[in-house]
Amino acid sequence: MTVANDLIEYAPHGRRRGGKTGGGIFSVLAWVVALSCLLPMVAVALAAAFGGTGTISHLAETVLPGYSLTTLALVAMVALGTFAIGTGSAWLVTMTRFPGARFLEIALVLPLAFPAYVLAYAYTHVLDHPGIVQSTLREVTGWGPRDYWFPEIRSTGGAAAMLVLVLYPYVYLLARAAFMQQSAGAFLAARALGKNAWQAFWLVSLPMARPAIASGVLLAVMETIADFGTVSYFGVQTFATGIYTSWFSLGDRGGAAQLALCLLGFALTLAVMERATRGRAKYHHAGKHHNQMPPAKLGGIKAAVAVFFCAVPVVLGFLLPVAVLFSMSFASEQNLFSRRYIDFTANSITLAAAAAVLTVAAAVCLGFYQRLRPGRLSSLAAYFARLGYAVPGGVIAVGLIVPFAAFDNALDAWMREAFGIRTGLLVTGSIWLLVAAYGVRFMAAALGAYEGGQATMHSNMDAAARSLGQGPMGMLRRVHLPILTPSLLTALLIVFVDVMKELPATLIMRPFNFDTLAVQAHRLAADERLEGAAVPSLVIMVVGLLPVILICRQVGRRR
Repeated sequence: MTVANDLIEYAPHGRRRGGKTGGGIFSVLAWVVALSCLLPMVAVALAAAFGGTGTISHLAETVLPGYSLTTLALVAMVALGTFAIGTGSAWLVTMTRFPGARFLEIALVLPLAFPAYVLAYAYTHVLDHPGIVQSTLREVTGWGPRDYWFPEIRSTGGAAAMLVLVLYPYVYLLARAAFMQQSAGAFLAARALGKNAWQAFWLVSLPMARPAIASGVLLAVMETIADFGTVSYFGVQTFATGIYTSWFSLGDRGGAAQLALCLLGFALTLAVMERATRGRAKYHHAGKHHNQMPPAKLGGIKAAVAVFFCAVPVVLGFLLPVAVLFSMSFASEQNLFSRRYIDFTANSITLAAAAAVLTVAAAVCLGFYQRLRPGRLSSLAAYFARLGYAVPGGVIAVGLIVPFAAFDNALDAWMREAFGIRTGLLVTGSIWLLVAAYGVRFMAAALGAYEGGQATMHSNMDAAARSLGQGPMGMLRRVHLPILTPSLLTALLIVFVDVMKELPATLIMRPFNFDTLAVQAHRLAADERLEGAAVPSLVIMVVGLLPVILICRQVGRRR
């Protein structure tokens, strides 16, 4: 055993200090968190298995092919769109210089502040038949409604466009980081061998950045299959809308569970693909010989094309929706300071704050357990906890409601038989079960932020704390948490904003008469009261800007 291990395991006087006791506590807490994150997926699988074959046979004959084809088409369009916009813009702002490049380098992140369903409300208001674009077209030309063709915004293509505009920053950020880390040597060698700039990019730079780009695209795809608000509003029949329809409209919980299992299998397949892509394809730069390629200066038509390519996503994904939502909110009858909206805001903040605190606390337990006991068990616990991010909110909701509803019903039956007391639904309709669903959904984001900060702490700091008589709890409280405060605040902010925007789990699991800003926006939009929906949508967007501003600051510093 090394000196460092001796210091970690024993106190100065040879007494074992908190080794197994403190570490044991964190191992128990970490596995409770990990198994809790795994519970919804296991519950969905069991509910689907016990739902009988009649339901799934009927689904296979009726709606399942349509759900599958539409979901696959949506995934393909979003993957292609986010790859093209994210990779192309990242290459231009990183490897070239043109007017406005420094501004666009930061502005390209801004659409990340919007949930896709908010963008859908704004563009429907503008592009639908009664919207300003088609109304102006009819007034100018004198055409009637049947005299011209106009792209239908409420379609699979329209939903894909909304998702591409808000999800391409995932690809952009990862591709930009990969391009910045590439050495100029390989690219310049390709140029020296007679390849033009486009050929060198396609044959050298793009393959070297492929793992990062693939991770960004797969992340966008997972967000796509998890989306409910956009596809529901546009009337696009995907697995996400099918789960909600089966659960609420048809009252078929077995069918909902089996559809959820299909979507879960698709999501986990994507997660495995993402992990396999990262594991096989890696790029290492040449250490001290790494020289970043000097950006090429663009002028004339090339500069104009670069400005256009990078500015269009910013205009369509951020500036135009903001302007439209503000104009809609002024024309609405919704008062943000009315009692109802104060309640909506308070409910949203309550859920987001509670979920953020509990999720980050659970992430700390998992991350610190990995620090104390590195190995297969701790890695497996972290892997289970991260699975929730690959699972749509509707699947998590079904996976939690099924077992806890059974528990509530069994407890109520036993209490009535034993004591003549009706307990009702103690857990199923509570805020805390909804908070637990948020924790499962966003645990990966909190754990990633915490682990990112923890990775910067040398193991000698742990040894020094143990040599001064600190057990695991003291080391966490006095050393880790003070140093990792920025990472913890980042994790809290990310989870807070994600919960504010989350829709499907909230719609399914929220307590009676407990609505949030996202639910209110969805309800008003479903009733075609788009101007009213603009008010809660603006609040969600403003809150979503907070982590985007942090990301923009990091983007500016790294240049």
